[in-house]
Amino acid sequence: MDELSPHIEETSISADSKAENNASNKAGKGHAGFVHLRVHSAYSLSESTLQIAKLAELAALDHQPALAITDSFNMFGAFEFSEKMQGKGIQPIIGAKVEIADQYGAGEIALLAQNETGYIHLSHLISAALLDSEATSSPVISAEALAERAEGLIVLSGGLRDGFIGKLASEEQTKHLAQRIDWLQAHFGDRAYIEIQRHGKSGEPAAEALLLAEADRTNLPIVATNDCHFDEASMHVSQKVLHCIASSERLASMAETGITAHHFFKNAAQMTTLFADLPEAIENTLNIAKRCSFVVGRRDPILPSTEAEDEAEQLRLLARQGLDARLKSLREMEKPYYDGDKSELKAYEDRLEMELGIIISMGFSGYFLIVSDFIRWSKENKIAVGPGRGSGAGSVVAWALLITDLDPLRWGLLFERFLNPERVSMPDFDIDFCQERREEVIRYVQSKYGHDKVAQIITFGTLQARAALRDVGRVLDMPYGLVDRVAKMVPSNPAAPVSIGQALKSEDELRRLYDEDEQVAHLITTARKLEGLYRHVSTHAAGLVIADRSLPELVPVYRDPRSDMPVTQFNMKSVEQVGLVKFDFLGLKTLTVIEKALALLKKRDIEVDINTIPLDDEKTYKMLSDGDTVGVFQLESSGMRDVLRGLKPDRFEDIIAVVALYRPGPMENIPIYINRKHERDPVAYMHPLLEPILGETYGIMIYQEQVQQAARDLAGYTLGGADLLRRAMGKKIKEEMDQQRETFIKGAGDNDISAELASDIFDQIASFAGYGFNKSHAAAYALVCYQTAWLKANYPVEFLAASMALDAGNTEKLAVFRQDCLYKNISVLPPDLNHSESSFSVQKDAAGAWAIRYALGAVRNVGADAMEKLVSLREEEGAFASLDDLARRLPREGANKRQLENLVKAGAFDGLHKNRRQVFEALEQLLGQSDFYRKEAQSSQSNLFGADSVEASPVFRFSEGPDWTQSDSLKLEFEALGLYLSSHPLDSYHAQLAKLKVTPSNQIAAAMQSQMSARVRLAGKISAVQERVSAKGNRFAFVQLTDKAGMYEATFFSEALNAARPLLDSDAPVLLSADAKQENDTIRLLAVRLQSLDEAIAMHHSGLGLKIADASCLMPIKDALREDGGGLAPVKFAVRDGTREIEITLPTKFRLSGALRQKLHTIPGIVSMFEI
Repeated sequence: MDELSPHIEETSISADSKAENNASNKAGKGHAGFVHLRVHSAYSLSESTLQIAKLAELAALDHQPALAITDSFNMFGAFEFSEKMQGKGIQPIIGAKVEIADQYGAGEIALLAQNETGYIHLSHLISAALLDSEATSSPVISAEALAERAEGLIVLSGGLRDGFIGKLASEEQTKHLAQRIDWLQAHFGDRAYIEIQRHGKSGEPAAEALLLAEADRTNLPIVATNDCHFDEASMHVSQKVLHCIASSERLASMAETGITAHHFFKNAAQMTTLFADLPEAIENTLNIAKRCSFVVGRRDPILPSTEAEDEAEQLRLLARQGLDARLKSLREMEKPYYDGDKSELKAYEDRLEMELGIIISMGFSGYFLIVSDFIRWSKENKIAVGPGRGSGAGSVVAWALLITDLDPLRWGLLFERFLNPERVSMPDFDIDFCQERREEVIRYVQSKYGHDKVAQIITFGTLQARAALRDVGRVLDMPYGLVDRVAKMVPSNPAAPVSIGQALKSEDELRRLYDEDEQVAHLITTARKLEGLYRHVSTHAAGLVIADRSLPELVPVYRDPRSDMPVTQFNMKSVEQVGLVKFDFLGLKTLTVIEKALALLKKRDIEVDINTIPLDDEKTYKMLSDGDTVGVFQLESSGMRDVLRGLKPDRFEDIIAVVALYRPGPMENIPIYINRKHERDPVAYMHPLLEPILGETYGIMIYQEQVQQAARDLAGYTLGGADLLRRAMGKKIKEEMDQQRETFIKGAGDNDISAELASDIFDQIASFAGYGFNKSHAAAYALVCYQTAWLKANYPVEFLAASMALDAGNTEKLAVFRQDCLYKNISVLPPDLNHSESSFSVQKDAAGAWAIRYALGAVRNVGADAMEKLVSLREEEGAFASLDDLARRLPREGANKRQLENLVKAGAFDGLHKNRRQVFEALEQLLGQSDFYRKEAQSSQSNLFGADSVEASPVFRFSEGPDWTQSDSLKLEFEALGLYLSSHPLDSYHAQLAKLKVTPSNQIAAAMQSQMSARVRLAGKISAVQERVSAKGNRFAFVQLTDKAGMYEATFFSEALNAARPLLDSDAPVLLSADAKQENDTIRLLAVRLQSLDEAIAMHHSGLGLKIADASCLMPIKDALREDGGGLAPVKFAVRDGTREIEITLPTKFRLSGALRQKLHTIPGIVSMFEI
């Protein structure tokens, strides 16, 4: 068998090997005389600190010729392990620790793959056990299942704590012990090994004696293992901390795990010494390694077969038919840009044939057919599909097959940017689907290719620096404040996470604490040992693999508890390297918004085909030029709005350009593009040959495709070669760049371009190539931008209703949309039990104009499903006539008191009874009556007084008294909706806000007048306060406020926070002075001063008007004014007398403090307050 394991025979010992290692080397063999066969890597989540790279390092250092991986019931690391070990000249042995069960119970064993058959069997066994187990139970393999797939597997019998064999030996269950060993021998023969482990536990000698006796009885071989979980004994405590993090335990009180300080990666000499009395147990580790000859290797891409007998011919047929259909539709456009001219037709046909030739020669016909099939199915089933994403939009074949929806020739998109014949790599279509129906497409793919052949892709979450510090601090029972403070000293940068080690170098305060505080040093030292280890598994947001066979034959699969779809046990990079092809199914919310808007239009008998809308709509470009882009895909940020106002786009190419330019780096070219577009600056080209390429972007190189075209036209590159040039420029590898420069200059010489000019042009292209954008992707996303903009410009009510429906759970976004409706004079009607739907809908308001009706399902804590049932009931049986009628018909799902309370607060009951307070207090009655009617219906019997008798049901009674005050009503409405809908607490302050020069929150950018910072004054109601402690121990807070324009947030640092603290818990409106600062694409508000708005108004001696219902409130008002005292502000009463409104100004002037103004809000009978 030696020839199967060349590493064992060929690995040589370095000259400086230590003597103790030499002692364990087999004479003449050149390698250590021991191989670890029980090793848990970091993929044994929460059990091991051994990263695979570390394992390779340890094995190589000890000259171990082979190494096994036996993670706990998974094969997550099998491919990475194979790659890393082979890279170090070490033979990988693929295995796993699994639990098997027979009639006596369950126990763990280790299974090692001898060959490909064994690997496939192991993969099947583990996959089936994981898929069949419940989320709350541990996976287990039945003895029968193991027996069926025993071929190609070596079995190690298990340790003393939980082993299938070892535990019985430790418990001295000799009868069952013998029966299980006989079973192993019967099914595995000499591939069954009795495992001996020595971890210094008290019961080991007795158990070992029983195992050795059984080995003598059955003649089964013994083997020594150590069950490694960490690299050295000193890591034992860190490993325990890791376990506690996962189990939410404290180190001081953690439960026993059976892992001791002996479970480290011992070297061959230590193992040989430990088992000096059983040399055959050591020898057998080498024998097992020699019997194993399988590695998880790389494969060429494997695609499932399609239904076509000849995939290449099928692709040609469908592509040609598809192109004919596309060109026919182009001729039928209202404003066609293609008329069927022979030269135009030839351009399309030539491009199609060129692409087909490349696709077929590269063996990707099946890939295009598969993608085309599920996209065609989606479109036939009215599931919205995006126009394209990434470089795939540059393919005419993809356009003809309906994979993409942009004409590549019209927009100058290049196929070679997508699929380069000079650099073979898999094509990769990222497909956007309607967010709400994406799952239907995935189910279709599963049903077509087989549920065992389609899977999602696993991802592994790691312990990042801050999380590691916090988790370790919790496990060590350290003070939360200290741990939080230390964690916050590590800079937060999600795009490029900072390690603890890097933070120690860059953060002086952290380094000082580490040097001076022993407790902090222990925290940091322990956290650094665990940082980067795998913490949990999840699934890739969009990736799916489709195989040509049952997946476990290629990769093992795993079960995500949140889904019934299998998940590959290898990550995205690994699954592609072992031959699986990834397909991206992305859910794009914007497509769902478009679909909802179109559905709302259809209810008005307006049919819109979003794929045929004109791309030159004046209303759309006017709206974009005004920066009116709330809700418009990719264009709604404040910075982008500023760009659009300056750009004033009037063609689709401008939108493509702005999508590509609005990023760090290229952004500096935006002013140049704008000035050249509006002829404020001249357009310049370095050479006349660049004008056709850069003309549409005013001489500025924006797209990666322009790099390719420039290299082709100036220096004679093929487009494929130019793509390689573009990549080389992006990587900026000097040797490669020098070679490309020489090729470029030589090719440019053929166009009579001097070497000096050619070198200058090369430098200019190279400076751009690092941040150039893929035009195919920009164009595809620009189309989605335009489609949303067109809908908003032409059908704003439906578009905003659809946008609100998709953000129904995001009150901050709803407030923004609400403000946009106000700006456009679109009414947002309140939620109403008889008129609202579960989602946002479009109805006519009292004036006959189209308006948005607020969704019942968007009221907090009511549940969209419950509201869907309520609306269905209303549509089937008619509107609710009264509260009693509602009680009779209220479905059980909508009969929760909390649900009804929030509906009352939101005003949804106003159409049945105007007094919200009375309805709120009568909810117990309503629920009681509903229960009464439900029981009556269930019994199907009339009660004692007859079914039609009034006394047959409980009597509905309301408590006496007025409704909630306006301020209370608004407060409760805000609780239920998360925003102010019917009115805003600041409405009555309108005149005074102008006097105080208050800026609405949606006009902060305008108030800054293009400056990087400015002092602004805002008014609002505080809706949320989040206090934090900085890395230096100072308190600060994020305070969220709301005004009539929407929500905004201000940061209060310690001084401003301490001064403002009395107002932070108040319901009173406030006046905020803040420094507004432009940071990247957002405006940040830093609080300077917070004061009561009423006090600020009082200081300006502003008068107050009180609109009263009747004389009942006069005495409470008089008492409140007397208590507040005299001053300089007038008071006026307004009271209605029939059809007239009479105003009476009091002769005395008053102080009108902020406290008084707040008190007046609570007096019943005051209809409203206004400033004078």
